[in-house]
Amino acid sequence: MHVVQISFFVDPKRRSPETLLDEWRSLSEIAGAVATTGARVTVIQASMVPGHIQQSGVAFHFIAPNRAGARLTGSAALHSLIRDLAPDVFHVHGLGFPREVRALRDLAPNVPTLLQDHADRVPNFWRRRVWRRGTAAASGISFCSRAQAEPFLKAGLLAPDTPIFEIPEGTSMFAPGDKAEARSLTGMYGSPAVLWVAHLDANKDPLTVLNAVSEAARDLPELQLWCCYASAPLLSAVQSRIASDARLRDRVHLLGRVPHGQIEQLMRAADFFVLGSHREGGNFSLTEALATGLTPIVTDIPSSRTLMGNGTVGALWPCEDWRALANELRTASVARRADMRSHVRAYFETQLSSAAIGQKFTAAYNRLIESQAPASAAAS
Repeated sequence: MHVVQISFFVDPKRRSPETLLDEWRSLSEIAGAVATTGARVTVIQASMVPGHIQQSGVAFHFIAPNRAGARLTGSAALHSLIRDLAPDVFHVHGLGFPREVRALRDLAPNVPTLLQDHADRVPNFWRRRVWRRGTAAASGISFCSRAQAEPFLKAGLLAPDTPIFEIPEGTSMFAPGDKAEARSLTGMYGSPAVLWVAHLDANKDPLTVLNAVSEAARDLPELQLWCCYASAPLLSAVQSRIASDARLRDRVHLLGRVPHGQIEQLMRAADFFVLGSHREGGNFSLTEALATGLTPIVTDIPSSRTLMGNGTVGALWPCEDWRALANELRTASVARRADMRSHVRAYFETQLSSAAIGQKFTAAYNRLIESQAPASAAAS
């Protein structure tokens, strides 16, 4: 099977192909996951900086549109490459490229297309007609959680019989490590030491988490919260909340932006991973936590529920309910943490590892290819 994965999103920063592969890890990780099944995988990435990279058995082609602002599907280079590649199936990243998906179908009408959701939102009403035609040109769509398809179905953007696949948005190459060594390297301490890796914004809801930590600290005097974040529109509010509460002032550590490699060490050093998200496509930091065996205590939203096997590992709590999070922190703190780590990592291996994700996507491709076969035969 030859899978051609395509990303039509053009990097506005015009980074080099090498930099994009390093910073857009899901692009290479998803391709690599499928390659573990023995499939041939080629990736086409729209880029104002063209290039070609061979990495871990996957060919990456970075192709520029014919002119600035033009769609990649108008590129003669893309048309020529697809003819040469002769794919069995297309895998398009994102739902927000309906015109490109239709053009892809016109270019290769007998090749099925799987669209992969990446936290896409239902478009404004005036864009829905175009979107509807784009999703109609696709053969199937994958979401991290099947529940995430419901808003699109209700808006009439997906036909009721559209094949929907529940596949995590990505995987992680993180691995467990020695906790004592990781604490020495990072300087992390606390019992429990709780880790946050997310933006400080309204969707991630750090203020609810701070309320919970303050409450839980009444019974867990050695609790420490360590926060890694990039964008931080709520930083002032977070700092004010910490300054106003004696139980938080010496307990919350705002680390800011941390190199990706250090995140792995922090996850090895921590006892629990916490988030207050109201909405996620498929949370990569949660997946990374599971990869290291770190127990998650996160909000009960569709993507997290699916990633955690409906509570098979970790704990889920209602959005904005800081009392529920405080109770979960207390409960988790009396469990055997070494056993919890082994259980979480074992779950990751079977459900979220590169091999597991590769098998899920390959099964979806095979189903779409098989469903396309009768139509292709009839057309010939």
